[in-house]
Amino acid sequence: MDNYKKNIAEEIARVLDKNKNEVEKTIEIPPSKDLGDYAFPCFHIAKELKKNPNEIARQISEKIKKPEFVRDIKVVGPYVNFFLDESEFAKAVIVRVLTEGKNYGKSKILHGKTIMVEYSAPNTNKPLHVGHLRNDSIGMAISNILCFCGAKVIKANLYSDRGAHICKSMIGYLKYGNNKTPEDENIKGDHFVGKFYVLFSKDLEQNPELEKEAIEMLKKWENKDKEVRELWEKMNSWVIKGFEETYKKFGSKFDVVFKESDFYDKAGSLIEEGLKKKIFKETDVGIVALLEQYGLPNKVLLRKDGTSIYITTDLSLTKYKFDKYKLDEAIWVVGSEQKLYFQQLFKIFELLNYEFAKKCKHLSYEMIYLPEGRLKSREGKVVDADELIESAEEKALEEIKKRYQNITKEHLERKRAIGLAAIKFFMLKVDPNKPIFFDINKAIEFEGETGPYVQYTYARAKSIIRKSGLEKELKNIFKSADFSSLDSIEEKEIISLINEFQQVVEESAKSLAPDKVCQYLLKLSEKFNKFYHSCKIIQSDKVDLEKLLLVYAVSQTIKNGLELLNIETLEEM
Repeated sequence: MDNYKKNIAEEIARVLDKNKNEVEKTIEIPPSKDLGDYAFPCFHIAKELKKNPNEIARQISEKIKKPEFVRDIKVVGPYVNFFLDESEFAKAVIVRVLTEGKNYGKSKILHGKTIMVEYSAPNTNKPLHVGHLRNDSIGMAISNILCFCGAKVIKANLYSDRGAHICKSMIGYLKYGNNKTPEDENIKGDHFVGKFYVLFSKDLEQNPELEKEAIEMLKKWENKDKEVRELWEKMNSWVIKGFEETYKKFGSKFDVVFKESDFYDKAGSLIEEGLKKKIFKETDVGIVALLEQYGLPNKVLLRKDGTSIYITTDLSLTKYKFDKYKLDEAIWVVGSEQKLYFQQLFKIFELLNYEFAKKCKHLSYEMIYLPEGRLKSREGKVVDADELIESAEEKALEEIKKRYQNITKEHLERKRAIGLAAIKFFMLKVDPNKPIFFDINKAIEFEGETGPYVQYTYARAKSIIRKSGLEKELKNIFKSADFSSLDSIEEKEIISLINEFQQVVEESAKSLAPDKVCQYLLKLSEKFNKFYHSCKIIQSDKVDLEKLLLVYAVSQTIKNGLELLNIETLEEM
């Protein structure tokens, strides 16, 4: 909680006879310390009060009672600017970081809320690709941020483990597999099965009739044909084992894993309900949700032959989620190409009069582009997740070798953390609604807008603290510090930025935008590195205690921010 902002809001609210929470929402952080630490713009109330905003600002400054921690109040046009007592402000911010440690920046704005975040959701007929890495990066970061803001978060995955697309890989295996196993070919199970999906797709180009063969196998599967089911279980187990290896490597974690095969046939009562209410209709293509009158295309829910499709599962699974977990909100992290699908899904529940329809959110994200172009898994031209992780680790090792002549086992371990930081940060620093043009060479750089750059800043700060020899004593000796000595522009800006951390986290939670945390960490890192180069913290046997405490506050804030992004910090790079 930013108590300074809260107290200023209370005083402005008293003068204007307004709600203090509404006032607090409009208080801004000025772009420069020359304009103060907080600013209240008067534009938004000028129309309501029928007064010039400049005049309103002047009247507020005359009537307000200056809080103890405020050094000065100045009016600049339509803004009321508040300048804090910098010494007290610096002390309060740094002591708070020292006291709260890993909990610094935590919020209670979502306390009591139960939120499910579903992400990853791969098909069990091919390996995870780079798109899943962006999906998982967003899903994990959002889950961490929501949890940091007080919510009970349930991280969920859904395996699309049945359907015509799964049957295609099975047919490919029957034709080309020769009863071999992943162990026989010394290959991960997901990669092994993915080969046969690609082979089927190539055959399909020459023989479109194979599509019918996949549908026939799906019918057998839904009729619980023994041989089909045995093959399905065997191939799915290979793929899921492969997925789990990649998830462990990347740091993707789930509290619950759903399988489409457990829910595809559970939507009967919902479909009957829709038919009775005439929201659904039996047609030549199957049972269809009638959505055209609501500005959406009609949606097939069940094929004419009775076989299920993806939305059949989502109908039953969504209701199950809300019934079992008593959710206040359900979030689906899925690519933007599925926007229409989720509009249809949520509209169906609204028409069925389910209250939870209002609690459903699609967290959409745009495509990832690489030098090779758009990902095309059916053609086998996919950028594989495992390969990208391996490539990032190799690039990280190249950077490490530039700095160290003798590479130790510890250096080899660091390459993993640095490589993953490069991928995750690059995936997260861009607004989810914008496409990413991923370049591994740029992502791995130790300078610029990258994860390794932020990691390196943290390691640099920790190195200073270690050299001081006071790391274990900081929480006890701060009482003797004279925080008025932190009077440079760089120091004031860093302190102000650290104070903003919780606000940034809350904004990220409200807007489901982890890129806000990334941009914040880049800004804090940039400010800190300028500070590092412009002053001496340790000289001979003398340590500047106040500056050292500031370094600690920066390091802890960066650590907390990176952990929200599911990125590991390193004491040394």
